[in-house]
Amino acid sequence: MYVGTLSFDLLLGDIHSLKEKRSVVRPIVAELQRKYAVSAAEVDHLDLHRRAGIGLAVVSGDAAHLTDVLDRCERLVAGRPEVELLSVRRRFHGDDD
Repeated sequence: MYVGTLSFDLLLGDIHSLKEKRSVVRPIVAELQRKYAVSAAEVDHLDLHRRAGIGLAVVSGDAAHLTDVLDRCERLVAGRPEVELLSVRRRFHGDDD
């Protein structure tokens, strides 16, 4: 069994309220969950208007499949025009850990 996680640190565009922030972050989280069957949530910078932290986790029996899903998720977030991807942290845990 393999477990992979990604932590995204995002800078949001012209956002002036937490309500506007939700309208940007929620669709990203929902699309990650729908397209790739991952567990995803907003996990950091909850009280800041222009910053967001999104975390996701994936469990797979195949390391290559897990890497592919994590790569696709990273590309999806990086490709969103309304956010700037400041950093991504990837963790990979296998049976040997």
